Amino acid sequence: MTGALAKSHAHTLLRQMLLIRRFEGKSAELYMQGKIRGFLHLGIGEEAVAVGAIAALDADDRIVAAYREHAHAIARGVSPGAVMAERFGKVTGCCRGRGGSMHLFDVSRGLFGGNAIVAGGMPLAVGLALADRMRGRPHVTCCFFGDGAVAEGEFHESLNLAALWKLPVLFLCENNFYAMGTALERHQSMPRIHRKGAAYGIEAAVVDGMDVVAVEGAVRLAVEIVRSTSAPYLLEARTYRFRAHSMYDPELYRPKEEVERWRKRGPLEIFPRQLRNGGCSTTPNGMRSNATWPRKSRRPWPRRRPPRGSRSRISNATWSRPRPAMSQSRPAGRRDNGEAHLPRGRPPGDSPRARR
Repeated sequence: MTGALAKSHAHTLLRQMLLIRRFEGKSAELYMQGKIRGFLHLGIGEEAVAVGAIAALDADDRIVAAYREHAHAIARGVSPGAVMAERFGKVTGCCRGRGGSMHLFDVSRGLFGGNAIVAGGMPLAVGLALADRMRGRPHVTCCFFGDGAVAEGEFHESLNLAALWKLPVLFLCENNFYAMGTALERHQSMPRIHRKGAAYGIEAAVVDGMDVVAVEGAVRLAVEIVRSTSAPYLLEARTYRFRAHSMYDPELYRPKEEVERWRKRGPLEIFPRQLRNGGCSTTPNGMRSNATWPRKSRRPWPRRRPPRGSRSRISNATWSRPRPAMSQSRPAGRRDNGEAHLPRGRPPGDSPRARR
């Protein structure tokens, strides 16, 4: 399958997956040290879905993700330093430290959020696609969601409206077989998620989510169909997360033997093997091998000092548009509502001693 891949593109895919894997490993380390607070959902093992899918999208296409979206942001081009700074609550983060781990956002790269609410991004994706269709723009909105979102009403509402209005949305389910700690077959009577598209007349397919080449090929085909027909498409990528649902998860709901079986066919096991079989190097230019990678990494966020706090920063973050500066001078003897007023303070002679 890698024979048709250009060597530079294959190295780009491998470099991104290695970067994301090491980034998430470092995030877990910093979280255990108490330097990152709040929630942290790692996608270690699921790198092939984000990297392969985003590689098949155009630069102007939109992306809506769920709360496990670190890989999506980095694969889309958001710098790892900006993502890490966002987790630290720093102003140098991609959301100026106000979004945190689950709300990464960069409109300049077409990344319209992680969303902390399960299936909360699906109606947003439908709205983005509707806006593009009404304005005559040939963009595709790729909506990532997990298998747990299938149990939510937003899943069915979004698929129904997208099919009814013929909207260019690619619904991409990252099926890791566990909705938090509930196995897929325990909360879905039809565990084959791609088959649910038939209820709304939506074309659908399934792909091995551990194979980055297969994911890219399937998404490229799906995007071509969506762009040419302006109709939605449902793609199920079967993947697996090697870590717990979140850092607070004791992970008592699945046996360790199951995790080890999936680790043996992880994306960073499959793809390097494909490259070696195709005669391609597994050490991309600019990427050190594991043996030579330094133990102590550099500071994972930009060193530039954030600007000092000001009232303008607060108002700009609160209002959709910067508020106009208030005039410092007012007409003498007039209030903003035009009524005459007395100078501030008590009137002459109005004091406790004068009233006696």
